[in-house]
Amino acid sequence: MARRLAALAAALSLVAVVPARAEDKPVLTVYTYESFTPDWGPGPRIEAAFERTCACDLRFVGLEDGVSILNRLKLEGASTQADVVLGLTAELVPEAKATGLLAPSGVDLSALTVPGGFGDDTFVPFDRLDLAFVYDSEAVEDPATSLDALVNGDPDEKIAIQDPRTSTPGLALLLWVKAVYGDRAEEAWTKLSRRILTVTPGWSESYGLFTKGEVPIVLSYTTSPTYHEIEEKTDRYKAMRFAEGHYRQVELAARLKASPHADLAESFLRFLVSPEVQSILPVTNWALPVAATAEPLPAAFGNVVQPPKPLEIPAEEVARQRSGWTEEWLRAMARR
Repeated sequence: MARRLAALAAALSLVAVVPARAEDKPVLTVYTYESFTPDWGPGPRIEAAFERTCACDLRFVGLEDGVSILNRLKLEGASTQADVVLGLTAELVPEAKATGLLAPSGVDLSALTVPGGFGDDTFVPFDRLDLAFVYDSEAVEDPATSLDALVNGDPDEKIAIQDPRTSTPGLALLLWVKAVYGDRAEEAWTKLSRRILTVTPGWSESYGLFTKGEVPIVLSYTTSPTYHEIEEKTDRYKAMRFAEGHYRQVELAARLKASPHADLAESFLRFLVSPEVQSILPVTNWALPVAATAEPLPAAFGNVVQPPKPLEIPAEEVARQRSGWTEEWLRAMARR
């Protein structure tokens, strides 16, 4: 009997050990934008690949869009549950650093190829995109060839855009208009507002309206038609090429100073620029890589519209002026 009880106790102790070890697995929480996390997005594939190497549980928290991530960090402060933030853009770097919540990345960026260059001790670029207005060629007969033509175009031909207060493409459009029109930006917004059917909090909502046929033009990226070409075998959707140039976005990730998993967070940042992830991002996030890929890009990427020039406003100026430029936009939208 004593031997049986001892054997039973030993067996029970082994059973107890298994969940305890599972519970001890560190959880790395990554705040990102909502289109990163679905089954068709890059999140699940990156999660599976990283978990094969980290002995951890990688969890993505999807927020509306990139600016929403920064807003969430400001709201939560040092009590944030995030270990990493993924999806801010270069324009937001000064504001994000000003929170005091972020730590140096520890990642060597010297091998990255970011047009115009990027050097920072905190943020790690993981992909890049050029903003574009994407249109349905079965609904739009005469696509605009300049931002000015779009602004002054047919008000009955509607457009969906994103809110610059919550969305990084929405913010990029705010800066695009400012870069082209300068002091006349509010006037341009007033004209463009006649064509805007809706302003959504994030990219997913407006692009969903576009693919459902509820609006013929949407603010997106030059690479968006590539998704339809590869996944849906159609060239119906196209990106307008504007003579003034297109606003460029570089997407970034950073780790939180208060994270209890500093080494793990640094490993994840380094993993984002690995050949494996750089091959995943183009065909799931539909963005261009910033480092060497494990596989060549699909041939359809050769059809991506090449802007005549990239447009950018220095991040420090954006940090100083964003509030005032947003007020210009709000006044114009109120006149619709």
